[in-house]
Amino acid sequence: MTLSTQNIPIAKPLAALYVRVSTEDQAKYGFSLAAQEEALKNYATALGYEIYKIYKDEGKSAKDLDHRPSMQELLSDAQTKLFSAIFIYKLDRFSRSLKDLIITIDQLKGWGIDFVSLQDRIETTSASGKLMFHIISAFAEFERNIIGERTTFGMERKSKEGGAITKPPLGYKMVDKKLIVDPEKAPHVKAIFDEFLNSDISLNQLAHKHNLTVNGLKKVLSNRAYLGEVKFAGKEHHGIHEALFKEELFNQVQHKLVR
Repeated sequence: MTLSTQNIPIAKPLAALYVRVSTEDQAKYGFSLAAQEEALKNYATALGYEIYKIYKDEGKSAKDLDHRPSMQELLSDAQTKLFSAIFIYKLDRFSRSLKDLIITIDQLKGWGIDFVSLQDRIETTSASGKLMFHIISAFAEFERNIIGERTTFGMERKSKEGGAITKPPLGYKMVDKKLIVDPEKAPHVKAIFDEFLNSDISLNQLAHKHNLTVNGLKKVLSNRAYLGEVKFAGKEHHGIHEALFKEELFNQVQHKLVR
């Protein structure tokens, strides 16, 4: 006997609705959560979705995603794929920051979550909507590349100007983003250099004595920051911090280290 599938209901895809209204919006434009909810429920239902949950941020600004608890819950649930689409009333209900909007929608794309904005006619459930989604994703990648280039440019410029760009090496500390000699640890570094250069102690013994690994000891002994230099992208630049050693002594250590 075969079972009939005619009476078995087909499960509908689940949709999350996100609504937000700030105190300023409520007073100036008359936006309300109830009006947004009703419009989104009708629209999602008409498209064949079942409502999973309504996420509400009331009296919250659109400037910052991090300080909206329901938004954070929505994104967390989206990442674990508790629903297949997010419906919003208008893009500015989601975020007024273009950067945040692009990056967040790109995240949703990676999680396989559709995104629908009722008033803006933006959605990813159709071919044209998916094209728009790809365009937004392209802008997200462009934004990431621009940020990366700016960061690299800033670090390279800081390096050329002699500023420190990494964590301070042993013997120094960072104060107001400047590398200065640490009066407590600098004598420790000088003792390591002196022992290595003027005794027959092995690298293993010296490393163990100063609570370092052998590789860690080698990095200390060959670090050109002790000559007052800074390094970025394989290039050394004259730093603005105080050197711990003269070049002659440092070079003697390098010759012995090679041997």
